[in-house]
Amino acid sequence: MRLLIVDDDAGLRQSLALLLQESGDEVAAEGDPEQALRRATGEAFDAILCDVRMPKMDGLTFLRRYRADGGSALMIMMSAYGSEDTALAAMREGAYDYLHKPFRPDEVTMTIRKAEERERLRREVESLRSSLGAGVVQDLVVCESKAMRDLLEVASRVARHSTTVLITGESGTGKEVLARAIHRMSPRSDRGFTAINCAAIPDQLLESELFGHMRGAFTGATADRAGLFELAHEGTLLLDEIGDLPLDLQAKLLRVLEEGEIRRVGGREPKRVDVRVLAATAKPLEQAVEQGEFRSDLFYRLNVVHLHIPPLRERPEDVPALLAHFARQAAQRLGHPVSVTPTALAALTGHAWPGNVRELRNAVERAAVLGGEGPLDARSFAIGNGHRNGADAHANGNGATGNGSNGSLDLKTQVEAVERRAIQRALEASGGNRRQAASLLGISLRTLFYKMRRLPVA
Repeated sequence: MRLLIVDDDAGLRQSLALLLQESGDEVAAEGDPEQALRRATGEAFDAILCDVRMPKMDGLTFLRRYRADGGSALMIMMSAYGSEDTALAAMREGAYDYLHKPFRPDEVTMTIRKAEERERLRREVESLRSSLGAGVVQDLVVCESKAMRDLLEVASRVARHSTTVLITGESGTGKEVLARAIHRMSPRSDRGFTAINCAAIPDQLLESELFGHMRGAFTGATADRAGLFELAHEGTLLLDEIGDLPLDLQAKLLRVLEEGEIRRVGGREPKRVDVRVLAATAKPLEQAVEQGEFRSDLFYRLNVVHLHIPPLRERPEDVPALLAHFARQAAQRLGHPVSVTPTALAALTGHAWPGNVRELRNAVERAAVLGGEGPLDARSFAIGNGHRNGADAHANGNGATGNGSNGSLDLKTQVEAVERRAIQRALEASGGNRRQAASLLGISLRTLFYKMRRLPVA
């Protein structure tokens, strides 16, 4: 193990370092706690042996500051003036073990070996959780596109830590689904996941919902009541539609995130909470900050890691996988097979899906309920003319024939003809500038390239 000894007694530092080096450990030692803290936060150590009584900074203060700076090494406290109260205080602050001076050599080595075994088990659990997490996220977030696979890879890495995450995307893209996947992959997965829609609760009740209230705090408060932050203690709390949070509550939320303490409405005493906060919004928060509708300090505090879910129209590769997933779910609920014809698949893949994944899921469920037990064709899905390019199939007044489908009634052929014609018109209008053409069509440049490969355009 890589160890750091923090003690103002030079003789003890030297003898302890020799003992541990003989046991095969790599040892560093510091007599100045300030210097030791800088080294502990700047280098990787498996465990830190720290004296409780030192000039300039006592051991418990060192422990608190080290944890506040994100330090994760096991802390073993040492003291010649130890008492049971001191040991308990150290344990409450997050120390792994406590050694009373003078200690025997075998006592020290046994403590270090126990710490080493704990670290080995922790790493194994973390590795297992990470491998399981990949399966969890695939079960919860169905996708095939590279954009979504890259997003899920970042999400799986972020999940291991308690970092605040801001999830953005249009309505229906699956922000809460992604938040649940992050929770399931996190070390808090055995604790609760709580979600609140900040836009769905009246402003005057939202503070009580989040932070709780004391009896008599307002009319109708007949008993003390815990808020969602307390109920989510040691778990995960999703603040959905965070962009609709009132400005006065934004200040209170920022204080909770900074200090890890809540105060109930009508209460005086703060209460510590350990909650992993995820936030989601369909609103452009940067624009809200510029307009004074959202606090910039809260935005930066939430936006530690930003995960943006692209709309479904920008990742048509995901539609077949999502379609199959929702068809399986519908089959389980209805008790009979649910399948989709190739023609219907082509039409659904070419649809714009302004309601994103939620709209697709509802379309499949509605078609499965109304369409009986046979394969679902294009007529089973009430999706209108919402093609990704927004083109009217009768733009030339000649029906499908006017769009180059040669009079075919095959829906896939008609859809492709409409898309091909719209792309041609956009390229002509932009003088061949593909980025501008994509903007005219209301799609991303990547989606335009994908369609031009699938639908050869002259």
